[in-house]
Amino acid sequence: MSRLAKKPVKFPAGVAVGEEGGILAFKGPKGEIKVKILPFVNVEVEGNSAKISFSKNIRQAKANSGTMWSLVKNAAEGVSSGFSKKLEIEGIGYRANIEGKNLMLSLGYVKPVKFEIPEGISIAVEKNIVTISGVNKHLVGETAAKIRHLKKPEPYKGKGIKYQGEVIRRKAGKKVAATAAA
Repeated sequence: MSRLAKKPVKFPAGVAVGEEGGILAFKGPKGEIKVKILPFVNVEVEGNSAKISFSKNIRQAKANSGTMWSLVKNAAEGVSSGFSKKLEIEGIGYRANIEGKNLMLSLGYVKPVKFEIPEGISIAVEKNIVTISGVNKHLVGETAAKIRHLKKPEPYKGKGIKYQGEVIRRKAGKKVAATAAA
């Protein structure tokens, strides 16, 4: 059983939680989100905290209790402060801008790449940094991963899209390898 699931989840100020038919609804200043209660798990909401327990003493119930604890914590944090990820675009001529509900990326291809922004996600572009933010932690991470997948950073020059702070292992080029062998 998860050790964290034994602790109650405390909600930040301004977060309202309601349960309706196996679904927890979180409302806060940033928006609202719904989380489905997993099988074999009981969630008791008391004031500004929630206690998670499992109904059957089986392996899946213990695993679900830890997962449910994380889902509840992330939903409460998301509606109160939100989540964000930053991507860096590196390379000559590589740039990004927003046109309506699309993120347009010039990544060295013949035509610019058009990325449709999902519902519930907001994207801001400042110079070579793309900031993805939203209430749902899963959706923010998934959107960032999809954008990064459009042009992963390559190991020779480091051109491409990478997470801010990500370290790209660089490889030696052909010139360095040729002089070392001689």
